[in-house]
Amino acid sequence: MINKVVAGPDVAIADIFDGATLMLGGFGLSGIPENLIEALLKKGTKDLTCISNNAGVDDFGIGLLLKTRQVKKMISSYVGENAEFERQLLSGELEVDLIPQGTLAERVRAGGAGIPAFFTPAGYGTEIAEGKEAREFDGKMYLLESWLRADFSFVKAWKGDTSGNLIFKGTARNFNPMMAAAGKITIAEVEELVEVGELDPNQIHTPGIYVQRIFQGKDYEKRIEQRTVRKA
Repeated sequence: MINKVVAGPDVAIADIFDGATLMLGGFGLSGIPENLIEALLKKGTKDLTCISNNAGVDDFGIGLLLKTRQVKKMISSYVGENAEFERQLLSGELEVDLIPQGTLAERVRAGGAGIPAFFTPAGYGTEIAEGKEAREFDGKMYLLESWLRADFSFVKAWKGDTSGNLIFKGTARNFNPMMAAAGKITIAEVEELVEVGELDPNQIHTPGIYVQRIFQGKDYEKRIEQRTVRKA
């Protein structure tokens, strides 16, 4: 078995270069690679293209990288929780591709599966369709969408072993398994790192073949974007 453990996030991202394309798992603030984002913030890598469902909030997640202007382009499906993201988008400072959420998920999945393009009805007849091939199937119009792949994928899992096999917990699974498959180099941070053989093979969500580097993270905040509670 290949041991893929690295000393920590700083070592894991040491070769990430200016202008790289990154995929970052997570949905809102659930299942985001907190330690890797913090390391990238510290490293100062710039001109990044980030593929993620959204950009977190202003002071957490990818929002931190937006604040320091390390992100050149965002490919995502939602911007509503991040005022700085919205400001940079409206001012033209940030290049943004807004993609229907299901289409984003399928484009990432296609990248991991080696499928260069597929047809989907989502977005036909809207500005999403501009410049894209449209074709009719069984009386319904579909758009041709291309795969998404990345130089590096950052994912966060609940448990992992030294060979990179990963288990995600609950809704924190979200985009992580698809992005793990679609990156040339996938870096996983986990809450608990164990030896090979300690994970139940039937519970593994992402096989270690998709993961090149893994480390045990620490100091997870696991913030909640919006907390709504009953009035006392």
